[in-house]
Amino acid sequence: MEKNQIIDLEITDLSYEAMGVAHYEGMTIFVTNALPGETVSAKILKVKKRFAFAKIEKIIKESPDRVNIELNQWVQTGLASLAHIKYDKQLEFKRNQVVNLLQKAHLDNVEVGQTLPSPEETGYRNKAQVPVRTVNGQLEIGFFRRHSHDLVPLTNFFTTDPEIDRVLVAVRDILRASKVPAYDEIHNKGEVRYLDVRRSKANGEIMVILVCLHKDFPQLEKIATEIKKIEGVTSLVLNYNPKKTNVILGKADYLIFGKPQIVDQIGDVKFRISPESFFQINSLQTPRLYDLAIKQADLKETDTVIDAYSGIGTIGLSVAKHVKSVRGIEVVRDAVKDANDNAEMNDIHNAKYFVGKAEELMPRWADKGITSDVIFVDPPRKGLTPEFIAGAVKTGPKKIVYISCNPATLVRDLQEFQKLGYDFNRIDPVDMFPQTPHVEAVAVLTRK
Repeated sequence: MEKNQIIDLEITDLSYEAMGVAHYEGMTIFVTNALPGETVSAKILKVKKRFAFAKIEKIIKESPDRVNIELNQWVQTGLASLAHIKYDKQLEFKRNQVVNLLQKAHLDNVEVGQTLPSPEETGYRNKAQVPVRTVNGQLEIGFFRRHSHDLVPLTNFFTTDPEIDRVLVAVRDILRASKVPAYDEIHNKGEVRYLDVRRSKANGEIMVILVCLHKDFPQLEKIATEIKKIEGVTSLVLNYNPKKTNVILGKADYLIFGKPQIVDQIGDVKFRISPESFFQINSLQTPRLYDLAIKQADLKETDTVIDAYSGIGTIGLSVAKHVKSVRGIEVVRDAVKDANDNAEMNDIHNAKYFVGKAEELMPRWADKGITSDVIFVDPPRKGLTPEFIAGAVKTGPKKIVYISCNPATLVRDLQEFQKLGYDFNRIDPVDMFPQTPHVEAVAVLTRK
């Protein structure tokens, strides 16, 4: 098989990245945007020893599950790589990810619920971080084409709140009019690297964050005056990121105008959100995710809860009214301050947050006789460390509620808990990110 060769393929499956899977003369071929049941004429893009990557040249036989979207830039960039698949089939695909991982781990007896659909299939994101680059001599915003740093200019980001799209385009036009140079990542020069816009679904407040190479630049005062005129914008922040890096945000924020935080809501609990705070992207689905976790945990009014990886307190403060007390742990000092401030703002007196690593604090607490009935954990994609798992078990919880954004590390970690005397019999997938392959999942471990 050679690069640029064109062959006809029958698509039999979807990979976990939602690429069509075909087999040809002993090779596995991954075809971008192809669906099971389709026959396609495909062009080979890259050849490895046992597999290859291809793109569709022509669809010979089309799947009834295909959605023909006008702007396939969403799919090309990976911004919405499932946008060509009907929504009910997206939910099925996400459930199958969990089922397949359990089968590989020989855990076929574990029940997998139906994927909880999102109330909004598009326009659900309450935050957008979009690169700013020069394309054909003009400052543009958009998204990088998959597996590249080629910017695809966009004005409609599909999964983002349309009000955020409106503000992104307005800020882009202000930057253009003021001749602010876009960032050049090859030479690490220019000015604006990213536009980061957050909007509260609860009250409509909008925060604009300019991620810049310098703390100041000549046009800043002028563009701040213009951005202030954009309807709905309540604050402007300059985030200073001087490093040659793929990390979006730098470590220093400078408030240009307005309030340093916006306020959003999960259920009946309000949260102050700073420029660098982690807050769940899908505001309408998040309370449904937490309600599911709380229901599956079967919490008691006498329970003592540890909220590990607590961030600004979104899970712990949502749980507090159901239990006796909540102790949160978070390594980011500013997030802990925000969490305690959020508890005070909501008149919640049975939740307190502490700075530290959960794997270090939990064993110390256990040594002092501070135990837990339930631990809630919502780790990053890499999952839990063995030290965390051992530390959690040491506090003697009856239950561990695991909210995961990566089913692969979830299944791995659940098996580790099993070795230490905990078991589980169900995983519930939740669609927090429609139009993308990502799936959230909830599992409750019970002490044997």
